[in-house]
Amino acid sequence: MNEDIKILAIETSCDETAAAVVVNGREVLSNIISSQIDIHTKFGGVVPEVASRKHIEAIGLVVEDALAKADTELQDIDAIAVTYGPGLVGALLVGVQYAKGLSYGLKKPLIGVNHIEGHISANFIQYKDLEPPFVCLVVSGGHTFVVYMKDYGDFEVLGQTRDDAAGEAFDKVARAIGLGYPGGPKIDKVSREGNKEAIAFPRANFHDKDSLDFSFSGIKSAVLNYLNKMNMKEEEINKADIAASFQKAVVDVLVDNALKACRLKKVDKIAIAGGVASNSHLREAMMQEGRKNGIKVLFPDPILCTDNAAMIGSAAYFEFLKGRKAHLELNAIPNLKLGER
Repeated sequence: MNEDIKILAIETSCDETAAAVVVNGREVLSNIISSQIDIHTKFGGVVPEVASRKHIEAIGLVVEDALAKADTELQDIDAIAVTYGPGLVGALLVGVQYAKGLSYGLKKPLIGVNHIEGHISANFIQYKDLEPPFVCLVVSGGHTFVVYMKDYGDFEVLGQTRDDAAGEAFDKVARAIGLGYPGGPKIDKVSREGNKEAIAFPRANFHDKDSLDFSFSGIKSAVLNYLNKMNMKEEEINKADIAASFQKAVVDVLVDNALKACRLKKVDKIAIAGGVASNSHLREAMMQEGRKNGIKVLFPDPILCTDNAAMIGSAAYFEFLKGRKAHLELNAIPNLKLGER
C-alpha cells in the first residue's frame, strides 16, 4: 500500500455530476462539479429522468477534467469511490455503473459511499485536524439529521425529520411565494430585507420532550395558510417578511436540537453539513449560540456544502482504511440509511 492513498471519487445522487481526486481523505487535488440547476429551474424542481440523461452526457468529461486538474493518471489512483445512496435511483445508477467499469478495467478497489456520510466528511477536508467524537447537523434538500459521530464511519442518529427535510421545505415555500427554484438561496437572500419577527410561524412540538426529531411540514402548511388568508382578504403580501419569519422558525429548531445533542453526548464540537449549511442565518445563529454555550461550531466552505465528489473521496478514505470495499455487484440504494453497509 502506498503511503498516500489517492482516491478518484464520483457523485451523481441528484442533479450534480461530480468527480474529485482526494489524497488521504483531507487533501483535495481536484473537485469538478457540473450542475444542472439551470435546466431544472424551468421545471420548478429536479426532474429525475432529465437528471439521469444529463449525468450520462456529462460523467465522462467530468472525470477527465478531475484527473487533468489533479495532474493524475488513472493508473496512479489507488481506489474508485462512488455514491450508491441515498438519492434518485436513475441518477445514482449512472455513477455506480461508471465507477464499476473503472474498477473492473483498472483492477482497482471499489468503495461504495453513503451520500449523507459524504456530507459529514466534508468537514474533514475543511478542518484538517478534526477528529471524532462530535455532533453533526446534516441539513440538505433531501435530508435533515442530527448525528453523533463516535468514530470514523461510526454514527448514531439522534434525530431526523419525520416528514419534509429542511431544504425541501425551503423549496416549497419559495415556490409558494413566487421566488422560484432553488428555494434555499432565494429565501436566504430576500429574507435579509424582511422582518423575521413579523409572522409567528409554528415550531413542531412532540409528545416526547426529549426527542431530537424534526418536522417541517407544519411550518410549510402554516405559510400556505397565511398566504391563502392574505389573498382572501386581498391584502398585500410581503415576501421578505414571510421568507425571514419562515427561515427563523426553521433555523430556531435546527439550532435548538443541535445544542441539545451536544449536551446529551457531552461534546463541545458541532459540525454542520449539507446544502442548507450555506444558509447565512443558520451560520450566524449557530455561531452565536455556540459562543454562548462554549461549543465550537464548524462549517465547510459553500462549495463543500453542495453535492460534490470531494466529500465522497474523504468518506471513502476512512472506509478504505477499514478494509470496507465493495464488490462489482454494488447497486444503487435510493433509500440507503445512514450507517448502513
